[in-house]
Order: sequence, then C-alpha cells, then structure tokens
Amino acid sequence: MSGRFADAVVLVTGAGSGIGRAVAVAFAEEGAAVVLAGRDADRLAHTAKLVDQAGGSALAVPTDIASAAATAALFDAVRAEHGRLDVAVNNAGVLEVSPVADTAEDSWLRTVDINLTGTWRCLRAEIELMRGRGGVIVNVASTIGRHTTMPGGSAYAATKAGVEALSRTAAREYIREGIRINTISPGPFDTTMTLAPGETEEERAARFGPVIPIGRVGELPEIARAVLWACSDEASFFVGHDFVVDGGSVV
Repeated sequence: MSGRFADAVVLVTGAGSGIGRAVAVAFAEEGAAVVLAGRDADRLAHTAKLVDQAGGSALAVPTDIASAAATAALFDAVRAEHGRLDVAVNNAGVLEVSPVADTAEDSWLRTVDINLTGTWRCLRAEIELMRGRGGVIVNVASTIGRHTTMPGGSAYAATKAGVEALSRTAAREYIREGIRINTISPGPFDTTMTLAPGETEEERAARFGPVIPIGRVGELPEIARAVLWACSDEASFFVGHDFVVDGGSVV
C-alpha cells in the first residue's frame, strides 16, 4: 500500500460490519489510526483486531449515534486519545422495509434518528474537531434516495436523500475552513443489507445479476477503494460531490 494516510486519525461509524469494516481495514492498510464506532461491541472488537492486523491502530468505541449522549462520548474519546481528527466516514445506517402506509411510526423515527439525525450529530462534532486544521468528511448515502427508489424503502430513501443534501450544504459552508465534504452513494454491495430475508448469496446474485449493467453486486474492496480515494489528496478539488458507486445501476 501507498501509506497515503500514514499517521492520520480516521473515524469510521458503522464499523462493525459490511462497508464500514471494509473501509476501516483499508485505512489501516494505509497506515491510519482508526477510531471505530458502532452499536455492537463484539463486532467492533473483531474489526479492531482486523485493523491491528492490517498495520493500523484501533480504538473501538461502542456508540449508538441515535443517542446524543453516546455520540458526545464518542467524540470525547477521540479528543482524549488523539486530540484531533483528520478524516471521518459517516457510514452508520439502518434499513427497515415496509410500504409507506404500513410503516410504524417508531420504525420511521428510528430510521431518521440513525440515518439522518445521527449523521448530522457526527458531522457537527467532526467539523468542530477539524476547525483550525482542516480535514475530510465522507458521508455514506445511497443510490436509493436521490437517484432511485425501492418499494418498501421510503424511510431509508428519504433519509439517504437527506444525507446527500445535508452534505452538499455543509460542503459549501466549510470548504473555506479547509474541511472538504462529499458523499458516497453505493449501489448493491456484498453486505447483509442487500440480502432478502432467508436469501442466500447465490440467490441474491441471480436476483441482481440481470438488473445491474455490470452483472453483479459490488465487492467490499471496491467501495473501500472509492472511499479512500475520495478522502485522499488526489480528490482535493472535489467538494460537495456525490460519488455514485453502483456498477451502472442508475445510468
């Protein structure tokens, strides 16, 4: 690896599995000190082990970003351990599927609290940590939202579209302070979120293959590489952009 993030302090939320775990390990391979946030302490501990094995250093902080107090404690831990933050990837999110008229209010509010309000909580705290030094923030949105819809995914689509709009607004507000903000919008990737209930990976491949121009779901290293590039100096002139990584799904 190139060591692009040697000695950088990087925060990844939703780091206990899937895209968040892959991104955290990829940053570790580039020499970063990675702060891992997520709701499941055991999963975070496993990611921390992978980060250490990849050559980085890990600080695992079990966090539910739907809680203002827990989110504040996460950033207190970042300050105590590192005193600064160079890169943040706000990836934590949930998907609960039901048609609009059948969506329970608590399900709607939970999705909003985590996907949109939780991202805003983190973004606000990250900006405060980066002020005076600059930094890079990538918020993980989705092709479901601004780019396309999914029956049963109204709350998810609304919140992910909101994340993209929030990110564009913040990007213009803080770029003059050296804080560069963008979003990544993944299409279908090899995560449990893309599996239908009871579905095998082979069945998922058969379902998605005909509808994705590239003919398959994405592999986790592919989205991790995209996130790292967006956070690197190679992307220094990209501000307020939404990077769609989807195998051509919304072309």
